[in-house]
Amino acid sequence: MSRYKQQCGSATVEMALVLTLLLLLVFGIAEFGIALYRQEVLTNASREGARAGIVLSTPPVTTAQIQSVVTNYLTNAGWNAALATVTATGAGGAFGTNVTVTVTFNTSFSILSGLVPGLPATKTLRAQTIMRHE
Repeated sequence: MSRYKQQCGSATVEMALVLTLLLLLVFGIAEFGIALYRQEVLTNASREGARAGIVLSTPPVTTAQIQSVVTNYLTNAGWNAALATVTATGAGGAFGTNVTVTVTFNTSFSILSGLVPGLPATKTLRAQTIMRHE
């Protein structure tokens, strides 16, 4: 067998090994980037809900109104807001008391969960904002 054919075969094996690791790295960066983006959207949605809840108004802001602000934010971001869980406590409280808005959403790792054993297919993202009534 000629020396050229031996080198050609080893280059193919090396390419297969390196390409597998490279694709795993690229897909990992993409999927974790999407998860980070989703976490930021949840954080902003909970912040908007808390801002709506701390404003002094007559009649006082209700828990349902705060949840509506959060679901509207998620819908405007292009999400299915029905998949998110929104809880708000302290709505309509006295001056100086806290309003707590918590939003949870399940995100999935569609590619990595199939390639990496032990990696869960879904991860629960959670954002919580606490603000004082004005």
